[in-house]
Amino acid sequence: MEQIKYSLLELANVAKNKTVAQAIERAKLGAQCIDNLGYTRIWLAEHHNMEFVASSATSVLIGHIASHTKNIRVGSGGVMLPNHSPLVIAEQFGTLESIYPGRIDLGLGRAPGTDQGTAMALRRNNINTQFYFRDDVLALQQYFSEENAMSKVRAFPGEGCDVPIWILGSSTDSAYLAAELGLPYAFAAHFAPAMLQQAALIYRTHFKPSVDLQEPYFMVCANVVAADTQEAAELLANSLFNMFAGIITNRRLPLSAPTEKPIYAGIAEIEQAVSSMTSCTFIGTQEKIAKDIKLFAAELHAKEFMVTNNIFDDEKRLRAFKIIADAFSSINQ
Repeated sequence: MEQIKYSLLELANVAKNKTVAQAIERAKLGAQCIDNLGYTRIWLAEHHNMEFVASSATSVLIGHIASHTKNIRVGSGGVMLPNHSPLVIAEQFGTLESIYPGRIDLGLGRAPGTDQGTAMALRRNNINTQFYFRDDVLALQQYFSEENAMSKVRAFPGEGCDVPIWILGSSTDSAYLAAELGLPYAFAAHFAPAMLQQAALIYRTHFKPSVDLQEPYFMVCANVVAADTQEAAELLANSLFNMFAGIITNRRLPLSAPTEKPIYAGIAEIEQAVSSMTSCTFIGTQEKIAKDIKLFAAELHAKEFMVTNNIFDDEKRLRAFKIIADAFSSINQ
């Protein structure tokens, strides 16, 4: 079996009774930990108008994390391209690549990363930018290309920079686009698993080789809660489930200490919704998650596995990173 790379999606969640500055410091310490554990990359997500998420200025946070790590790749998971001018993103990520050569990734998504009202504010009342996603990706590739040297509009820094572009998604539309353009594809199964199997198959069967990639490269993102015992992991996972309950009920909560039972226990509608959103969640010991992830990745032909870590306790979060790394070492033996 081909070895599976492992990485982290850092959501920069603000924990209960903590500040944004503390959330960013927690993200930095986590990045330094996984940098020493052999993780391939850490990505930061773009979210807006969310009180308990500290990653709205994604490129700024990427630069901060890159400056405090040594080897790990740092990137966006993702930049929501319809919120931005492709030229601005080329300049931002060209700057990052110039400062941290060979370490910057650019994952691109179509969704706004927020509610519709905030999306309108970000896009200055042009909500139709989402329909130009393919064209904007092509424009971004052009700005990075050395062949853009004769154009009237050029990206400095950016032009000639080797910044790998990924297509991110949670639907089949993104799978078709990544396959058509011959780009690596990452699927957000950590919150939208419904179309995972279908999207993976579409990407694999429709993939067209490109100058960037000769064969499909599929990465799946899933929730992983690891601990030294199964009971401990299942308790820690309630922080994740409670956070999703807040999203579903539109009562967003900070990352909080785990409760003995999920706060929505006994409310069938919420139980079903949370279960559906978090069906790609792996909970347990090193041995348990290694066994489950190995089977899951093989079914999807996934070459890389990106995990989330929504553990409230800082020490247990760092311990989980080590357990996950050991699990992948076991898988890759």
